Amino acid sequence: MGKRSVPETSQNAGPHIPVLLDEVLAALAPLKGKRIVDGTFGAGGYSRALLQAGAHVVAIDRDPSVRPFADVLMAEFTGQMTFVPGTFSELDTLAAEHGPIDGVVLDIGVSSMQLDEAERGFSFMRDGPLDMRMSGEGESAADLVNGLEVEALANLLYAFGEERKSRRIAQFIVAARETAPIKTTLELARIIEKSIGRKPGDAHPATRSFQALRIAVNGEFDQLVEGLFAAERLLSEGGKLVVITFHSLEDRIVKRFFDPEKGGPAQSRHLPQTQGEALRWIDVAKARKPGEAELSRNPRARSSILRAGTRSDAPARAVKFAGLGVPVVRGTA
Repeated sequence: MGKRSVPETSQNAGPHIPVLLDEVLAALAPLKGKRIVDGTFGAGGYSRALLQAGAHVVAIDRDPSVRPFADVLMAEFTGQMTFVPGTFSELDTLAAEHGPIDGVVLDIGVSSMQLDEAERGFSFMRDGPLDMRMSGEGESAADLVNGLEVEALANLLYAFGEERKSRRIAQFIVAARETAPIKTTLELARIIEKSIGRKPGDAHPATRSFQALRIAVNGEFDQLVEGLFAAERLLSEGGKLVVITFHSLEDRIVKRFFDPEKGGPAQSRHLPQTQGEALRWIDVAKARKPGEAELSRNPRARSSILRAGTRSDAPARAVKFAGLGVPVVRGTA
C-alpha cells in the first residue's frame, strides 16, 4: 500500500521545511558555480540552500502564490537566481536559455505550505473550499466530487489513492451530494469518516481520498513522467537528477525511470538473453529516507524517499509511460 503524501500534522505545524536537504545537497555536489534547476520551487527551501552553496539556480513553479518567496531570494542573491513560471514537465524548454544545466532537483507532490493554507483546499484538517488546484486553473476537486458517477469516483480513489474502501466512500459521497453540492474540505472529510469510520491511532480516513483527488486535479502522474523525461533531455553527460517523492506510487515511477529493467518483463533463463537498451542514468543511488534526527524536527518528512542518478552519454529517450507503473483509473484508458 502506498504511503500518504506529505503527512498532515497539527493546525500549528510551523513553516515549510525542505526534506532530506543534506542528502539533496550531497547528491548534487559539488555545487559552487554550477547551474541547478529547482523544478518545484515552493517556498524556496532547496533553492536557498543551493544558492548558499554557491550554485546558480533556475527556479520553476506553476503556483502563482510562490512568487513573493522567489522575489526575496532574487533580491538577496542578486544575479544568482532566475524564476520562471511554469510546470516542471516543461523544465527543459523553460530552462534552455539559462543553460547549460548541471543538475535538476524535483520535490514531488503538495508542499506543507499549501497544506497549511486552508483556502487552497488541500487539507482535510483545515476548513476551506474544495479546490486543490496548484495553478488555480482547470477542474477543481469539487468538480470531481460533485460530477463523477459512483463507479468513476470509486475507481479514481482506488487507483490514485490506493483506497481499499473506495466504493463505499464513493457511495456515501454521491448520496450526500444529492441533498446539496459538497463545497468544503471538512464537509468531504466528515462524509468519508462517516462512511468508513476511524480507529484510534490510525491515519485520518480521508488521507488516501484527498491524495487521489489532488493527484487527479493536478495531473500529477503525467507531470512526473513528463518532468523526468524533460530532465533527461535537458541534462548532458554528467548532469545529476535528484527526485524526492512522498508515496509509493510516485517512488515506483521514479525507480523504474532510473532503471527501466525494473519495470520490464522477466527474461526466461531458458531463452537467448536480449540485450537491454543503453543506460541513460548511471551511478543510481540507493533510495534514501530521513533519519531519526530529521523526523524529530519535521514529522512531515517521514514518508519521503530520495532517488538520484547521473546522466550518461546515451541519447535521451522518447517519453514512454509503459513500464513505469503509472496508475490508471479503470474505464479511462
